[in-house]
Amino acid sequence: MQESPPHLQRCVVFDLEGVLFPEIWPAVAARFSLPALARTTRDVANYDELMRGRLQLLAEHGIGFTALCDTIAALDPLPSAREVLDEVRARWPVLILSDTFEEFARIVAPKFAYPAFLCHRLVIDDDRVVSYKIRLPDQKRAAVEAMQRLGFHVLAVGDSFNDLSMLHAANRGVLVNAPQHIAQAHQIFPVYGSLAAARPALFAGE
Repeated sequence: MQESPPHLQRCVVFDLEGVLFPEIWPAVAARFSLPALARTTRDVANYDELMRGRLQLLAEHGIGFTALCDTIAALDPLPSAREVLDEVRARWPVLILSDTFEEFARIVAPKFAYPAFLCHRLVIDDDRVVSYKIRLPDQKRAAVEAMQRLGFHVLAVGDSFNDLSMLHAANRGVLVNAPQHIAQAHQIFPVYGSLAAARPALFAGE
């Protein structure tokens, strides 16, 4: 593993769902018995295609924003996620780079003692989720590159198709809880079954 150069401070960026927190949309799918809603960025590489399908299903079945928020509020962080995250950010700056939405992040943030989130935004009309606004294309990669321009050595942790560009852009990338088809296709990155298992990789070279 590549150690942080002595003149650069480390920054660690985490994906949210599947790494620190349960996948939100499968939880919604289970609550409303809609298997089609369970697809995530582990299954579909095209994010716009994925979100358009989700919005259509929400509209067809009358699932509103409040119901989504209630589902998220009932979820707990993945095992060891809070502890490992706290340990990492006691040492270095941490960013949560997620393709979820600010409205959902506000519910999740207290469960992790309010880390910094960068994510997208929903368009809501009378409790209906009618659209979404991307912060900027490929925001995860852009955020990693911005931190590097500020002089940080970036370690990125992800699990899905939408994390691959940030993992490649980072000085070091790690897959946690990644499905087999992604791990096998991207063997350049070490793979761990949990954040607890990945802990030695996160702190290597400190």
